[in-house]
Amino acid sequence: MSHHATLQQLLADPRVAKGPEHWTLYREGRLPEGWPLMTFVTVPGLTTSDGARHRRLRGLVTQALTPRRVNELAPAVRQRVLGLLDDLAGAVGPDGSVDLRSRFAYPLPMDVIGELLGLRAEQQDRLHELSDVLVSSSAVPGASAAAARDMAGLLAALVAEKRAAPADDLTSALIAAREEQDRLSEEELIGILLQLVVAGHETTLNLVCNAVLGLLAHPDQLALVLGGEVPWSAVVEETLRRDSPVGHFPMRYALEDIDLGEVVIPAGDGILASYAAAGRDPGHWEDADRFDLTRSPIRHLSLGHGPHFCIGSVLARLEAETALRELFTRFPGLRRADDVPPRPIASFLSNSVSSLRVRLS
Repeated sequence: MSHHATLQQLLADPRVAKGPEHWTLYREGRLPEGWPLMTFVTVPGLTTSDGARHRRLRGLVTQALTPRRVNELAPAVRQRVLGLLDDLAGAVGPDGSVDLRSRFAYPLPMDVIGELLGLRAEQQDRLHELSDVLVSSSAVPGASAAAARDMAGLLAALVAEKRAAPADDLTSALIAAREEQDRLSEEELIGILLQLVVAGHETTLNLVCNAVLGLLAHPDQLALVLGGEVPWSAVVEETLRRDSPVGHFPMRYALEDIDLGEVVIPAGDGILASYAAAGRDPGHWEDADRFDLTRSPIRHLSLGHGPHFCIGSVLARLEAETALRELFTRFPGLRRADDVPPRPIASFLSNSVSSLRVRLS
């Protein structure tokens, strides 16, 4: 669904489910072997559950991912951003340019997820690689399933480490919730961690890149935020609306025939949420393609809507605002390195660019 109003309706419609058992193609075994999106449909967790089970899982994660835990990450996020900016300045090539995506936007969210989950550096590096494979549309057949298995194995090892030596991190908190309340299975625990890693990494990475692209392409809007006339939060929200970091996200399923007026979705059919299209729906937004930080209010669907609203939204916003503020404070003369449009990332799920070469001054 690509229209804003229709997507908003379906995201909160009780006749729409997330459990794959409701999808006729899955239930009847008619999905092709090696289908690259299978992981996003079948891994047990927040994005593949409904009703009481979803409320149970979401409640456990919410108890572990508390506002206190997120707020306590703020100084660490800023320090990591400042360190990456130092690295960025040192990585400028002979031509005076550097890839902002790979040297700044790419490592930041995984570092933050690593801090949150209690990952070691080598575990973060491997999860980087596997997450990229999972969201890629150019991976060889079977690569997505193999990446999901490797991720599950790595995260199972992490759980074993934290069970043996608990720490003040989200993984340990989720283990404690499982063992103290006996309400979270091992499979669910691994699935939730996998979903947190992929969503927390890819979404923030794309959000930062898309925001920088928007600002550099619209110097009048950049001047507004640098001059303090609009807050950095407006940059994040307008980017989420206009250039959603998630292009499409699978899947939802009709529990019964759903009449949308022009079309009827039959019971058992799959529904694909097209967030990037909804953000530029000309029937909902005035001059929808314009990057305008003065829109008020900026209400979008890029972080979801209804019971499956993004559970990491506060953390994603914290990371993106901190990254953008410190980036342009350090390098106010930042500009694109050339006039060639950056190449879109090869992904059905992610909506961003594969590289972003810039000059720092």
